[in-house]
Amino acid sequence: MANKKIPIRYTSKDFNEIKSDLVEYARRYYPETYKDFNQASFGSLMLDTVAYAGDVLSFYLDYQTNESFLDTAVEYDNIVRVGRQLGYKHAENSVSTGVATLYVIIPANDTGLGPNMNYLPILKRGSTLTSKNGNTYVLDEDVRFDNPNSDTVVARVNNSTGVPTSYAVKNYGKVVSGEFSRENIILGQFQKFRKVKLASTRISEIISVFDSEGHEYFQVDHLTQNVVYKSVTNYGDDNTTVPTILKPFVVPRRFTLEKIDGKFYLQFGYGSDSELNTSSIAEPSELVLKMHSRNYITDSTFDPAKLLDTDKFGVAPANTTLTVSYRANSRENTNAAIGALNRVSSAVLDFADPTLVSSKVRNQIKSSFEASNEEAIVGSVTGISKEEYRMRAIDHFATQNRAVTLQDFEAIAYGMPSSLGAVKRVRVLRDPDSFKRNLNMYVLAENDFSLLTIPSSTLKENLKMWLNKYKMIHDTIDILDGKVVNFGIKFSAISHPDVNKYKVLSDAQRALAVEFRHPKYMGEPVYVTDVYNILNKRVPGIVDVKNVEIVPKTGGLYSDYGFDFAENLSADGRYLMVPENVAMELKFANSDIRGTIE
Repeated sequence: MANKKIPIRYTSKDFNEIKSDLVEYARRYYPETYKDFNQASFGSLMLDTVAYAGDVLSFYLDYQTNESFLDTAVEYDNIVRVGRQLGYKHAENSVSTGVATLYVIIPANDTGLGPNMNYLPILKRGSTLTSKNGNTYVLDEDVRFDNPNSDTVVARVNNSTGVPTSYAVKNYGKVVSGEFSRENIILGQFQKFRKVKLASTRISEIISVFDSEGHEYFQVDHLTQNVVYKSVTNYGDDNTTVPTILKPFVVPRRFTLEKIDGKFYLQFGYGSDSELNTSSIAEPSELVLKMHSRNYITDSTFDPAKLLDTDKFGVAPANTTLTVSYRANSRENTNAAIGALNRVSSAVLDFADPTLVSSKVRNQIKSSFEASNEEAIVGSVTGISKEEYRMRAIDHFATQNRAVTLQDFEAIAYGMPSSLGAVKRVRVLRDPDSFKRNLNMYVLAENDFSLLTIPSSTLKENLKMWLNKYKMIHDTIDILDGKVVNFGIKFSAISHPDVNKYKVLSDAQRALAVEFRHPKYMGEPVYVTDVYNILNKRVPGIVDVKNVEIVPKTGGLYSDYGFDFAENLSADGRYLMVPENVAMELKFANSDIRGTIE
């Protein structure tokens, strides 16, 4: 009687289980052929080899499955890819925004009682400024020195008569980090879903994309988005209060910007130019199906809305040369401390009447420009951890492109486009003193040392504009500065007698520095028990931790916000309670982490 077939156990995945199944299979079906199950035999080697291969394949199967889901993925690049599938795009190359203080020397008028009004310049948008550390910033608006509100002081006088010969005029302008670059890319025959690689790896914003025929391609969030809104000049009677009008435009030529493995790509659809040249002959089937019992039909041959009927995600360029203009950061950290701006490197000037300004005077005025900044230029954010990216992607997906809950507002604030800047920490709370649906959004940015700081007024204005796109019409929100509290860690531990105590102390300080390298979220407590776990489990050589203390760090370079550590320590001493608008930060790991090893 034939032996009963043994069913294959697909739940066997590790080495021992697979080998056990193979041995049992060989004993049952090949009792006369194979009898030597000695661990040193050649047959046992073959069973071990097959079990080893099965174990490895099982590991890779589980690993690849886990990497396909956001909540189980481990590798950073895979978390980014899955997060992108959920619609979240992290602003990895964010710009820094701020306000520049600009000075210019203007010759005096004939009486010497003021600057010559004909010589007051307009510093045009696109002029570039540089900081002491070499970062480049672009003026984001025209600065009119002929504005009567500009501050004016005497700059130079005639030594013999005492009559002023020139005046210094002061004004302000918004700046963003980065410098303009242009790249020409030659394309061949038509390809579906063409992907074009760009040379720069620090792109913060695509300015424009044109082909050699003069067609413009527009950046969209998704290729299914075929309408964009553009600002056009308002020539109506109210143009003084409403300078531009927002109008919708159908864009058959469009692209998305993607970052893959540190490289930037322009992703196009799979439509071709020939599809835009619609035939003048109406298709009967299309017209009959759209009649709906009407006594008339509509000829949509030249209807621009016909472009919306395409399912090919836009037109891809072919047999042309793309000219891509973009703004790219010159360095990874583009923040600037107060007073870091020191030069107008490229001034683009205009005058109310250029014919009244000689080239000599123009050059003198151009060379006299000076720049500074009275508040920090912030917005660039360092890389975030895997867990932080994971949670932001999940929260952003839950918003569904609208802000209803408090968590929606936070997720949308973190997802602000890089061209508008970036915030490091956000917390949204209901205003307890308001009778309406008023919300308070507390935000913190990052300075040029990658530490928490107060956001600039420009960054908050950009954030306000960004939130208006998503919030409910009856919601009101105030954007306020968050608070920062700096802390340090003191600990004492007992090491094994056979180890080097100095090395153990160094390893302990390094482990704590890695754990607290990122500032806490607003309202997130600091757990003393976490320090115990890190020292006991991650530092070889430590036998026991005797004491851990979270201490305040104030004065000098630290935050001056008053916070009572003793009063906010929990009754059992396990964690430090933190107000909801406060973020805890271990600022200087080398000096703020102190310990003793016995």
